[in-house]
Amino acid sequence: MKLGFWGAARQVTGSMYLLTLDGDYKVLIDCGLDFDKERNENEIPEFSRDKGFIFPFESTEINLVLLTHAHVDHSGNIPNLVKEGYEGQILCTQPTMELAGLLMADSARIHKIKLNGIHGRGKKINPKVLKRLTSDLYLESHVKETMERFVCIAYNRRFKVHENLYVTFYNTGHLLGAASIFVEARENGQWVKIGFSGDIGRKNYPLLKDPDNFPTVDYLVCESTYGNRNHQTQEPPEKVLEDVIKTSLVDIPGRLIIPSFSVGRTQSLLYTLNRLQFAKKFPGIRVFTDSPMAHKSSQIYEKFRSHLNEEAKEFYEDNDGLFDFESLTYVPDLEGSKAISNYYQPCIIISSSGMIHGGRIENHVQKNLENPYCTIFMIGFSAEGTAGHEIMNGSTEVVIKGRKLEVRARILKTDIFSGHADLRGLMAFVEQQNPAQLKRLFLVHGEEDVMEDFQKTLDWAGYKQTAVPAWGEEFELL
Repeated sequence: MKLGFWGAARQVTGSMYLLTLDGDYKVLIDCGLDFDKERNENEIPEFSRDKGFIFPFESTEINLVLLTHAHVDHSGNIPNLVKEGYEGQILCTQPTMELAGLLMADSARIHKIKLNGIHGRGKKINPKVLKRLTSDLYLESHVKETMERFVCIAYNRRFKVHENLYVTFYNTGHLLGAASIFVEARENGQWVKIGFSGDIGRKNYPLLKDPDNFPTVDYLVCESTYGNRNHQTQEPPEKVLEDVIKTSLVDIPGRLIIPSFSVGRTQSLLYTLNRLQFAKKFPGIRVFTDSPMAHKSSQIYEKFRSHLNEEAKEFYEDNDGLFDFESLTYVPDLEGSKAISNYYQPCIIISSSGMIHGGRIENHVQKNLENPYCTIFMIGFSAEGTAGHEIMNGSTEVVIKGRKLEVRARILKTDIFSGHADLRGLMAFVEQQNPAQLKRLFLVHGEEDVMEDFQKTLDWAGYKQTAVPAWGEEFELL
């Protein structure tokens, strides 16, 4: 039995881990897009590089996919896996399946635009170059085929894959439907228990339940996004938003732009704004949600409201909804998005992506970054190489869509809407394991220096069996 790390290894994005069991049965845990960096071609196995494949293994040899949650850095490459020949099932919770379907369909739409651009250049392209440009682009047909492979598993239900393999999903509080996965595998008559944390959520987060307790395991793969720091903002989300709105829109007639991921983060924002409006602490200021994806995601959140925390369910019953309020406008199309620029009254614009890397938010930030009456409110993690990362870290000039802009807008940031557990939360998750019984602890899904700091903290706490795998590194588990 061995475990290979093919993504989110010494970096944040691209989660993908390959568990190989007795009889060469291969289980892929997550299959995400890598936003951090492109792999050097020399790192890709020869068979994959020569055939233009995007995976460092034969997709046809994978027997099963387990998906922790819908975010594209965990799910976004599954259609490519199917495109390259994968024929097995994809196990996840039902909300994860529906949210992932939305995100993959959106990616397919973007890929189609890219393909049309490549083929519409009017020049003959070398076949090898064409394959390199298009190998990781999938279409709606691939997404449709992918969706047919999903099998939905309820939380806390031990699911039998075969007589030597069981999986159980536990709520992790990071996103609607998100799960940590407990794998039980038998090899040579011995049962081995392996845990995959997925992205660990935090307690008392808007809408979502607190993470479940996780069972003891022999091997644990743990995310480490906030592995060397605790969340700085301690005030409730309503108080944070109320203060930002006052200083950005009431004290001055300004404009508040909030880059936000359409799935998860925007729902937390809208729910918090709705609670402010219900408590009469929100002025009559127009709120534009410039993301059709966010609207569809919000409908899925309400459809699966039984998965939400008690506060959210009670709010729904009292208000017949979670997200809609009088001054909220969903922007349905690109023309409507462009028209927001002509709205000169104080307003809030919520748009994706949260890293200011692609999407409609780039247009809003480009038009307002040099406006001293604008506030850009960063509410989540931004990977290196994105405009969001530069803005959050104090850059005075930022390039957006090829144009260099001076940062004159007021920049604010908070981690109160982060869906990730901080160092305290990560330690609480790990400390459910007895350090004397845990054979190996693997750290993934974090910046390399953060992982190293987290490893030192764990070592001090008695977890001296901690490893920080490199990309492509494999470990024998038995």
